[in-house]
Amino acid sequence: MQLHRLSLTNYKNQKAFQLDFQAPINGFVGNNGVGKTNLLDAIYHLALGKSYFNPVATQNIHFDADFFVLEGVFSKKEETEKIVCSFKKGSKKVIKRNGKAYEKIAEHIGLIPLVIISPSDQDLIVAGSGVRRKFMDGIIGQTDTAYLDGLLRYNRVVEQRNSLLKFFAANQQFDATNLAVYNEQLVELSQPLYEKRKAFMTAFTPVFEKRYQQISTPQEQVQIQYQTQLDEKPLADLLETALAKDRALQFSSVGLHKDDLEFRLDGHPVKKFGSQGQQKSFLIALKLAQFDYMQQQQGVPPIVLLDDIFDRLDQERVAKIVSLLSAADFGQIFISDTHADRSEKALQASAMTYELFALDAVKNDTL
Repeated sequence: MQLHRLSLTNYKNQKAFQLDFQAPINGFVGNNGVGKTNLLDAIYHLALGKSYFNPVATQNIHFDADFFVLEGVFSKKEETEKIVCSFKKGSKKVIKRNGKAYEKIAEHIGLIPLVIISPSDQDLIVAGSGVRRKFMDGIIGQTDTAYLDGLLRYNRVVEQRNSLLKFFAANQQFDATNLAVYNEQLVELSQPLYEKRKAFMTAFTPVFEKRYQQISTPQEQVQIQYQTQLDEKPLADLLETALAKDRALQFSSVGLHKDDLEFRLDGHPVKKFGSQGQQKSFLIALKLAQFDYMQQQQGVPPIVLLDDIFDRLDQERVAKIVSLLSAADFGQIFISDTHADRSEKALQASAMTYELFALDAVKNDTL
């Protein structure tokens, strides 16, 4: 997977910006505030249909404009793909592939496989279960359109069921027949999603364990455990048992939307017992395993975005990431950093062709 040209209009701090890429490794270097991360986010936006750092579309528009346009020219399996993503205040976001607009943005997910490594990845360890579900769903969704469609439908039904529970509470009434309609839909939709999550974890876990061993000490043993209430009993039974609780809480307390991933090191939670270095290695291994899994499923190496990782990782660890990705026949890597010398030293160790773009030295026009 290769990105050859990136164009931005009124996106975040860029009014008009264009870059062409020829090297397999590309670095954006410059002081804080010049827009390095925004360029990475623009690539992510073109691939996934939304910003990685701020999903509120209106907040991605340049402060003195009412729209933004992103354009990317990619190549995938020797085919050229021109992707245009545009948004105007008061209108819906539009994504076009080779001039034709998608009816649903979800139809675009998976065309441009992509992996991002960012300081915010720490949330995978320290934040709530929703972050880890999003990580799992994001990988499966980029490689299985049926899964993504089913997940979106499942989440909509959960929202509708929650609205009905709130209506019951506000009006001091209850209609078991209406609630049963949503229960039946959840049961029907949940089973294939549950099976695909289980299958994903079976395939993903050994890849992750191998990657962790490559970047850490062989004596350390890591585990990822998929935690789901559906392992205990069928969803229909769970919903029936939780009815009184759901009515009191006014939301659905059981189901796939409560799934979690438990990260363990030598049998203990990484969040509580892992050192800072061990947690970093754990996160890197997760993202490298994501790269491997997506490459295997799609037959093309994903684009990799490395955002400000020098601020969280030592130079040796960053060089090792680049080296491992290079050995994996990667597609393209984009790196942001505040120090050009530091980036160049790390990239020289990879023995791969690279190009650095000094954003401090350019105006807010085009390169």
